[in-house]
Amino acid sequence: MSILAWIVLGLIAGFIGSKIVNNSGQGLIVDILLGIVGAVVGGFLFNQFGQPGVSGVNLYSLLVAVVGAVIVLWLYHALVGRRRVL
Repeated sequence: MSILAWIVLGLIAGFIGSKIVNNSGQGLIVDILLGIVGAVVGGFLFNQFGQPGVSGVNLYSLLVAVVGAVIVLWLYHALVGRRRVL
């Protein structure tokens, strides 16, 4: 899959994932980066369970990317939330 397709899929997955995990995003760049990482994580996890991962820009790949983005965003919030000391 091309870099542009990963970015588009990551953008959409990051936006949807941030709305699932919390109501406010972390910012456009962070959402895109975490969405792209989430797409990779989702593809890896689905491959480990014998399912096809991200195969192109389609609805199934978006679902896989969103699942990965939710996992990555949840971990991100868990780690960043613990660092804040006020």
